[in-house]
Amino acid sequence: MTPTSRKTPELLAPAGTLRNLRYALAYGADAVYAGLPRYSLRVRNNDFDLANLADGLAETHRQGKRLYLAANLMPHGAKLKTFIDDMQPIVELGPDGLIMADPGLILLAREQWPELPIHLSVQANTVNAAAVRFWQQQGLKRVILSRELSLAAIAEIRDACPDMELEVFVHGALCIAYSGRCLLSGYFNHRDANQGACTNACRWEYRLGATDDEAASAPRHPAAESVYLLEEAQRPGDYMPIFEDEHGTYILNSRDLCAIEHVARLVDMGIDCLKIEGRTKSHYYAARATQAYRAAIDDALAGRAFRPELKRDLEGLANRGYTEGFYRRHAPAETQNYADGVSRNQRQIFVGDVRDAEPGWVEVEVKNRFELGDRLELMTPSGNHSFQLACLESLTGEPLEVAPGSGWRVRIPVSEPVGDSALLTRALEPT
Repeated sequence: MTPTSRKTPELLAPAGTLRNLRYALAYGADAVYAGLPRYSLRVRNNDFDLANLADGLAETHRQGKRLYLAANLMPHGAKLKTFIDDMQPIVELGPDGLIMADPGLILLAREQWPELPIHLSVQANTVNAAAVRFWQQQGLKRVILSRELSLAAIAEIRDACPDMELEVFVHGALCIAYSGRCLLSGYFNHRDANQGACTNACRWEYRLGATDDEAASAPRHPAAESVYLLEEAQRPGDYMPIFEDEHGTYILNSRDLCAIEHVARLVDMGIDCLKIEGRTKSHYYAARATQAYRAAIDDALAGRAFRPELKRDLEGLANRGYTEGFYRRHAPAETQNYADGVSRNQRQIFVGDVRDAEPGWVEVEVKNRFELGDRLELMTPSGNHSFQLACLESLTGEPLEVAPGSGWRVRIPVSEPVGDSALLTRALEPT
């Protein structure tokens, strides 16, 4: 396939807030996805009430881009009864599609709004071409494939289903259960992840430990060969039993997905949409991840080789160590450092939001400490610029040596205007 004949995939970025939506669009997203708390899997850190959603849709459509609305929980009967009435005013705002997982809700939506595009959520765990064809026959427009698929398996589905839109995740948190169907939060906290109330219990700080008497008295699963008790840092003395059989135990933390080096392969396959996870992340995350994957897609479409610096840029984001997930069976030797089990706290740290102040200067709303002599990077939608900070002032013009941290506002010199979506990062010393 020649560069000019390649299908241009949609770059889909997360929008947990209006602010994140704006940054994702500014840094190159073709579309964003959001969700109202009651029917999506992000109850927490979600400010999309009806008014904010109306504003977000208006801004997105004004730029000629798309906004999809997640309604992808697995509802119990109470939410089933209220779904149509609650969603009617939202659908009237004109979202570009609903992201859904539950067959019952899909049935109701298809009956009530037959012209509204529906995308099948990753929560539905679609792993083969027959399942894709089934959902196509139900009138769905797009299937978001399960994260448990290899590149070869995705290519096989693409070849078998040429007329169905396919979407895959390329970046963000991975669940420790089958593409999101996690019971851990409900088990430990009685907050159901499949109802949108996940407490991210897999990512707490645990230690193994209990007295012999406590371990002996813990309830034991019939198939378990041994039992361990976990204690979480914020819950001392509250021991939670974890069972292990001959196959091991499969709970707790996963590294984060980073598949940026596979973007060209996915473009070559003709995948319709590449998706970034992270509706609960910061506006800096939305901007940096979108910018990196925008560049990777543009390079792939132009036939340019993958640039390793794009992967290094993503180390500036908080992460739990990166993995390719299931895309390849074995990580190559040259990227072993990206398979660490813990974050190295990145090559960069986000230090401030930037606004034009006056010709030659910008105002920085400080988020993290930086000082004279630091190596900084000014991120803008039109490109990034690295420099060593030689001048730092208060808003009233007094010279400063340090911007101590959150709550401060300072000024730094720049060579040209930066607009309203610029961000400032600081390079960290090698560890």
